Amino acid sequence: MTSENLDTVEYHVNRLLGGAPSLTITEVAERVGVDVSFVRTFWRAMGFATVTEADVVFTEADVQAVRTWRELLARGRVDERTAVSLLRAESHITDRLVLWQVEALIDDVARRLNLDDTSARLVVLDHISDDFELLSEQLAYSWRRQLAALATRINAEVAQRSADDDLSKLPLKRALGFVDMVEYTRRSRTLDVTQLTELIQGFEFIARDVITSEGGRIVKTIGDAVLYIADDLDTGARIVLSLIEALKADPRLPPVRASLVQGRVVSHSGDIFGPVVNVASRLADIALPGTVLMDETTAALLQASETGHEYDLSPRPVVEVQGLGEIRPVELRKKPEYESDD
Repeated sequence: MTSENLDTVEYHVNRLLGGAPSLTITEVAERVGVDVSFVRTFWRAMGFATVTEADVVFTEADVQAVRTWRELLARGRVDERTAVSLLRAESHITDRLVLWQVEALIDDVARRLNLDDTSARLVVLDHISDDFELLSEQLAYSWRRQLAALATRINAEVAQRSADDDLSKLPLKRALGFVDMVEYTRRSRTLDVTQLTELIQGFEFIARDVITSEGGRIVKTIGDAVLYIADDLDTGARIVLSLIEALKADPRLPPVRASLVQGRVVSHSGDIFGPVVNVASRLADIALPGTVLMDETTAALLQASETGHEYDLSPRPVVEVQGLGEIRPVELRKKPEYESDD
């Protein structure tokens, strides 16, 4: 990269930071009125590399951010453990977000201007801060919308709990499962960069669209798989069968297989944990292409539900699964007479 490019990047970096870095970690601590260790804890929680006391990497914006967290702690709104957890959450999400956004812009420039990857990245770098106000405003809007939706879900769930519910270990009752592409590794070896990107994006975009439109949420994507979650089993069944059909209809995508289970989980750091997650993962691994497997308990719950008559639930041979013992899978299918209602 030429010196001119470096100057351009420096201009954009300074613009994003609110000015050129001019402060050391010691100077930040002095301005805020805290120990250097406080600033260092803040910096590490944000997910950035360790800086020495001689490194000039901070701006007035950093001073204000550290001061805000100090005041939050002083008011007793949260303790330091929670503050660090919140900072880590912000850093983790925004790190992935900016990577996603910039890679999308690079792909856009490469396609529209017919440029190679290096040239496309240079074009994006030349304009990296031009739209930061729009992007940050949209981030704030999306965050408020997501928080409002979460508040509504929590309120509805708490209202349905009874005094007899044992919430001491795994408080959240959820339907969940995995959907993954069959033979993704083998197929990906034969694709060029553009084809591989289209494959991954096609899978993720369809998955997100179907899952969210049917009332569920994506917990995470794991390479060639998606972990989805729903608040009830009926919604979970509708999601997974709709998703199988939508993915099957896209000729660019390989066959997929899926699982659906219901049980209790705990949510932490944006992820979910519990034995049922492991069961769902194993069921997806042993499912045949184009099929959805459930465990026997979940199948019985779905069959007893208000919509249970709409599904064919076919038991499959018992399988021995490492770490979980014997599982009796049940294949989930929509009865033909109800398929037109999807």
